[in-house]
Amino acid sequence: MAANLDALLDKAWEDKALSEIIAAPVDALQGVSEGDAKLLKEAFNIKTVGDLGTNKYFRAAHLLTRLAELGGK
Repeated sequence: MAANLDALLDKAWEDKALSEIIAAPVDALQGVSEGDAKLLKEAFNIKTVGDLGTNKYFRAAHLLTRLAELGGK
């Protein structure tokens, strides 16, 4: 199953395989600067897109947000 990820990625990463994107530095994501990536590394030891996607704090925040959207208390 192919997905168009262009809107999520910096131009240089648009034609890469998903496995490469997951291993890519966080600033491969569109809108994330090198400075942002540095701060994420310092604060949470996040170095790659995969690290960001599996970070327990970001996952917890995402879950809580989804639960609130679904009417949870």
